[in-house]
Parts: sequence; structure tokens; C-alpha cells
Amino acid sequence: MNPGKYIADFDSATAMLRALSLFLKDRDFPMLGTQPITIPAYVLVNRLPRWLQEKVYIFGGWIEAIRPKQMEQINAQQMSSWAADHYPRREYPMVAIGSSNGAAIHLFAALGIPWLPQTFLIPIRHEALDPDDPGKAMEHFLPLGETLLRRNPELQLHHMHDANQDRLMIQTMGYFRVKFRSLPAGYKEFLVNSLKPGSAILLMECDLKWPVTAVNRRYFFQHGALGGLEPGEYEHGGPQVEHLLRSQGSTRTHWDWPPTDTEAPEAEWGFESAWREEIELLARQRGWRVIRMLFNQPEDLSPVVADFYRWWYAQRGLPASRLLVSSFILMEPWWTLRTGSVPFWMVFNTQRSADALSSYLQSRSAFNDIYLSLFSHGVESAGVVPISKWRYLLDQATKRGEFLGVDPESYPRDFAIFVRHHLAAKRIEARYGMPGPISWNVFEDFLVSSEKKYRVRLFESTFSPGLSRVLRQESAA
Repeated sequence: MNPGKYIADFDSATAMLRALSLFLKDRDFPMLGTQPITIPAYVLVNRLPRWLQEKVYIFGGWIEAIRPKQMEQINAQQMSSWAADHYPRREYPMVAIGSSNGAAIHLFAALGIPWLPQTFLIPIRHEALDPDDPGKAMEHFLPLGETLLRRNPELQLHHMHDANQDRLMIQTMGYFRVKFRSLPAGYKEFLVNSLKPGSAILLMECDLKWPVTAVNRRYFFQHGALGGLEPGEYEHGGPQVEHLLRSQGSTRTHWDWPPTDTEAPEAEWGFESAWREEIELLARQRGWRVIRMLFNQPEDLSPVVADFYRWWYAQRGLPASRLLVSSFILMEPWWTLRTGSVPFWMVFNTQRSADALSSYLQSRSAFNDIYLSLFSHGVESAGVVPISKWRYLLDQATKRGEFLGVDPESYPRDFAIFVRHHLAAKRIEARYGMPGPISWNVFEDFLVSSEKKYRVRLFESTFSPGLSRVLRQESAA
């Protein structure tokens, strides 16, 4: 089975892979790089009753999920070739590989380099499992998970079950997030054909961990995910959980879940280090540098990349006073550069992301214009920030603060955002020539010389030829 049939379109890794690969083909990113759907169809969904909206949203995800009997057709090596084949085949000065990250996609666009994801989402259909019974979900999918791993020894499985943010989707599907533990053939072939001696591999290592139940050394069950609730609230409950369950018509006050016994890389964003040694060995053999970019939270990269773009625009003699805030997989790397906008990426639409944006705005010189997108997931989940808070952040602009394609009255059930976002980005009036790629050394020098302390650390493997220094920037307090 073609991996495009079982790797989810609606996932962060797939959307970011498509956004960047289209950028490297000098193209923008309409409808998340998938099939076009008309605006009237999405506007119609926005006008449906709530219960019917949810049915449509659930069905939209369900049609992407595979049937359990198709599990035996999943092939990790084919997955890697499918991902690499998104990119133009040519020589690159650097290839990034590892954790998904929206801010990093904007950095890679500036550098003109591809990125190969470590993690993919494979959704699997089920019939009427209770989203508020994670233990039953773990038990139900256990045989399928064992089948997947038995046939794909290079994979590590994280069965993620988030009854808060993903509660609509998990009513009809299970989330199998798989991570490569070893370098698959498709990635190795792409690296060998794309990098010449002296080029570099950039390892993107998000060190975010999550408490999990270990089925075995390659199989973890993760209840919850980064967003509106903390890990302890998934395990022990609390006022936010109780309110959520009550609002969803549940008689529960908390979730009973399998007891956690260890920590593992967070299913969606975390980096699995098992393949690093193999990558470094290949680099040593081929004469490549290996640079590691380490960070704890996905949004730790957002201020770095935003500041770098602002500095870069100033170096090019362009105004740098327009901020374009993207949300989850709603991003436009091509239009960001075409309109001379500074990108700031948020993981989601929760309080953590709002705080990250607020902190950035408060600590930088003011932007004349701020444009803000908000991903809609169809649920008023715990931790989702109300539209009034987002309006307040837009008011920090000195001239213009606007939502980008967002229907404030429909949020967080604003399903038209998936087409309106792209069209709204195109309507930003400014136009500048597309720059050529900027070199990694320029970004590295910017990071080292910056007076700001970012929560990002860079290391270069000491075996690398032509090593000039080992770069280390400590985390901010």
C-alpha cells in the first residue's frame, strides 16, 4: 500500500513536509498541500448545527484512517522513500532530520534546505470506543501495535490517546505515532545523493518527554499530549478535566488510565535518540558535518526564527514590522517571504501558545502589523484560549492587528480556516522579491552573537572535518 494512503494528511509532520517541499519547488501551500475543496463547502460546514459539525469533522478524519486488517501492509522503508520523494533531487548544503517544528520550517525555507521527519501519524479505525476510557483503547489496539512492530523493526510506536484535544477524532480512530529508531533506506539514499563531502546534517532534537506506559522497549502508550492540560491532570484529574467531562455529557470526573511507569519522547514532538549514532557513523564515512539543535519545548524555536527573519530583512534593506503568526499546521512559508513578514509559530491555540506569543510581543520592539491564524480542532477543549484573548494580542500592533482567515464567531469550530488561511495570506498587500537561500553560517553567527538568551543549544559532533568550534548556547533561565 502506498504510504500516502495510511500516513495522515492532518498531522504536523505530513503538513510541514508538504509545506517545505512545495516551497523548495517555488510553490505556496493551499489547502495544506492536499486536494482542493471549495470555500462554499467549508462555509456551509461552519453554519451547520454543532452536533452535525462534529459529525462532519469526525468523518473527515475517519476517511483517512486505515482498516485494522491493512496494518500488515505498512512498510517503514517505503514510508521513508515516500517522504524523501517530496523534495527536488539536487545537491543541498545541509539536510535537516528529526523532530517536527513549525518555526523550523521557516528556518529551513530561509536556508533553502529539506527536512526529513522522524515521526509520522498512522490513524487506524475502530468501532465506538469510549474516548474517556484510555485503558480500553490501549487494550484494543495492542495486537495491532505488536503486528506493526514485528513487521517493522526500525520503528518505535507511541499510541497516543488525547481525550482532551483529539476527543472528536479518537471516537472513531486510534493514533499510532511511529518514530524511526534507525536510519531507513529511503532517508540514507536521499542523504547520499543530496550531500557532498563538507555538507552537513542538522539533527532537530526536541527533548520534550511525557509519562507513558511501556508495553515493551519499542511500544509506549501515551495518554494526553502537549497543549491545554499538564501530564498530571490527565493522570489525576482536576477542575479543568472535571469541567471538560461535564461539558461533554460524561458522568466521569477524571480519567482512569493505565499507570505510567517511565518517560519517553513525547509522541508528536519529541526526538528519539536511538538513531543518532547511526547517522553520525554515516556522516563520518561520507565526510559530512553533524550539527545538533537541542530544545525542550517546540515553541522554544519560535522567538529565534522570528528574530532571525527580522534581522535578515533589515540586512536586505526591507521593513521588518509585519508579524505573521501561524498556528499548528496553518503556515505559509512561501507567502511569508513574499510579503516580507516575520514568522512566529504557535503549537496550538492554548494558553501555553498565547503566553509564548505574549512574551515575545512584550520583549521586542512593536510591530506595525500583526496577522494571526488560529487552528480549529472542533472542540472547546481544556486550555483553549477564548477569542477575546487573541483580540487583545492583536491590539499590540501599532497600526493593524487582524485575524488571518479566521471567523471569530465560529472559532474553535471554524472549519473554513483551512481554505481561508491561504487566501488571506495571499491578500496581504506587500510584495518583495524572493531571496536566495541564506547560509547556515549566517544563522549560526546570528545565534552566537545575539544578546538574547534563547532556549536553544547547538552542538557539532567533534569527528566532523573542518571543525571550527563546538557551539553551545545555554538555555535561558
